[in-house]
Amino acid sequence: MARRPIWRSWRVIPVLAIGAALTLLLAGVLAGLYGEKLYQAQKLREASVEAQILGSTASAAVVFQDGPAAQEYVNALQANPEIEAVGLYDEHGALIAGYHRGGAPLPGHINGPAAPLFEGAHLVVTEPMRQAGSVMGTVRIQSQLEPVSRRFTRYGGAALLIGMAALLLGVLGAAQAALTRANRELRHRARALAATNSELQVQIEEREKAEEALRQSQKMEAIGQLTGGVAHDFNNLLMVASSGLDLMDRTDDPKRRQMLKDSIRQAVDRGSALTRQLLAFSRRTALKPEVVDLASQVEGMRVLLDRSLREDIVVQLRFARDLWPVEIDPHQLELAILNIAVNARDAMPNGGRIEISAENEAGFSDGALSGDFVKLSVSDTGQGMAPEMVSRVFEPFFTTKARGQGTGLGLSQVYGFSRASGGDVRIESSEGKGATITLLLPRSDKPLTVRESQTAREEPAHGHGKVLLVEDDDGVASVVGEMLRDLGYEPTRAENADRALRLLDRKRRFDLVFSDMVMPGELDGIGLAREINRLRPELPVVLTTGFSEAAAAARQDGYRLLVKPYRIEQLAAELQAARNDPHAAG
Repeated sequence: MARRPIWRSWRVIPVLAIGAALTLLLAGVLAGLYGEKLYQAQKLREASVEAQILGSTASAAVVFQDGPAAQEYVNALQANPEIEAVGLYDEHGALIAGYHRGGAPLPGHINGPAAPLFEGAHLVVTEPMRQAGSVMGTVRIQSQLEPVSRRFTRYGGAALLIGMAALLLGVLGAAQAALTRANRELRHRARALAATNSELQVQIEEREKAEEALRQSQKMEAIGQLTGGVAHDFNNLLMVASSGLDLMDRTDDPKRRQMLKDSIRQAVDRGSALTRQLLAFSRRTALKPEVVDLASQVEGMRVLLDRSLREDIVVQLRFARDLWPVEIDPHQLELAILNIAVNARDAMPNGGRIEISAENEAGFSDGALSGDFVKLSVSDTGQGMAPEMVSRVFEPFFTTKARGQGTGLGLSQVYGFSRASGGDVRIESSEGKGATITLLLPRSDKPLTVRESQTAREEPAHGHGKVLLVEDDDGVASVVGEMLRDLGYEPTRAENADRALRLLDRKRRFDLVFSDMVMPGELDGIGLAREINRLRPELPVVLTTGFSEAAAAARQDGYRLLVKPYRIEQLAAELQAARNDPHAAG
């Protein structure tokens, strides 16, 4: 067999070399692409793990809106030079804590978790913070990547250096070994962070239990002080009423009897005001909004303020011209101003000055509150409050009142009134420099409410006819029955709705039904009224209650309503109006 000439074999060598060079070049490009993919996947995995660990660790701080604690968790990642920016966001996407190294600042708001994003030399990862299957917030981490051009240059140069193939393999091996070591170190750090997180979770749970026990203790103490204050105030009112009744039996002097009657009436009015204050405190007060001129409304409180404050306290009123009208409950507004003024009085034991001012605030914007508002401010020259007290004065279970000095419900009522009116309340105070409480009340474009002139109390109009009185309380039924007889009506009492319907089923003739709303049995007052409207639609129904939620339900259904406590004049007017127009709501 003939052998191939040696020179022909050497001719194949360049082809093989070119082929080998092209193969190595292609292998270098493929290796570069593959390395780039591995690199991105690795960086994405590292950033995701960092985000998940941070989210698991800082979830409690985000849930409780604890900015300083969340910032401490974020600052712990500054030791990693590859991390350029870290942000913790709550469940609404608002930034809680974060940091960044140069470049653009962190966004103040995000729309929750998103897909990983490679932007040149940067990687942005967002991971949800989960707790018990619910998303409590979002972690955003921006990492620095090695420039793409530098990585491809390295891979391409290695492919072109055919003679450096071994070195290229060594470099790739070293890189893989480095990545392996990095992964091993990362897993070790992840296990260490997981162990630390477990310890932190245990500590957080123990701390939460201790804080919950402390809160419950504080709540019970506040409730005890609250009930003591309410009992103190009501005992004073009952003392006035009881003593007045005893003294009325011991005198025939008309002037003295009238004075005693006025004192008893004042005690009843104070008790009614205290009840409204308790309802405002519990956030269950039903507002009766009217469009009012704020300056005139507050000016009309001068006498009330003078009687509620001491002689060594000066009250100054200052209102801007052309104040916008506001739509609020005028009685609740007066109660709010009086509560603020009484708090200011207690903060000025040696006398001082209270200034009540109001001005328009166009285009106001602060968080979720925006629009045109009227700012009503009450400032005093009292002792002021420490920052930790300022942050808690509107809490329902926080009070600064000492035992025996009232209920301490004032500022809670102010907060409930302002929020229910569509506005807000702010407080500025520092120790030794007094306090300023500002109510933000929305501007109203409606015309001012025209009130009927307040004339002297007239003799109640007498009526006639048979009234079905539905009342479960024997004492109330007895008194209301006497009021009805005094007005000329003939009352028949039913203890509950079932008894009332049985009386109506017997075809007994009644001209009007006057029913309490909160009663035992299957039907309450509204249920009874609906049944009467179905059976006897021509029969007028008037409802009465002292419970604000029931009152709101009655008004919503369009029934006539008389709110307890009421006077005989109000009872006479409501019954007469119901008989004149049985289908109109009061």
